[in-house]
Amino acid sequence: MQSGSSARGSRRRPALIALVVVAAACLALAWWQWDVYESSAGTAQNLGYALQWPAFAVAVIWAYRRFVVLEGNPDEQAKLTESKGATEIPAGILPDRPTTPSASSLRSTTAPDDDSALADYNSYLADLRRSDASQPSSEDQRR
Repeated sequence: MQSGSSARGSRRRPALIALVVVAAACLALAWWQWDVYESSAGTAQNLGYALQWPAFAVAVIWAYRRFVVLEGNPDEQAKLTESKGATEIPAGILPDRPTTPSASSLRSTTAPDDDSALADYNSYLADLRRSDASQPSSEDQRR
């Protein structure tokens, strides 16, 4: 039984090393923020960070402890999977997804010649062009 326990311990060693590095980095950052807060340039934001970094270190330690408990105790794993089974979202809670129209639905069913507004606009543009062509240009007026 001892060999199984040591095998599990050796599998946890990289995670423990990573935990120590991350927790030490969090505590070092907290120390640094505290020093900045106490300096003449320190602000309340530095104090907030100085209090926040130890909370991150505690969260990392809690996560590692939870990892060890779940890995070592099959009953804890079973309780976790039983209590948190797949859940289904009831119908009607989420909004309907918007649909994107297809390219074929955007195509006009009428022929361009049948569009009276377009024909009126085109004739208006043609009239403007004719009136511009009939007026002498500003360069011709200077001569």
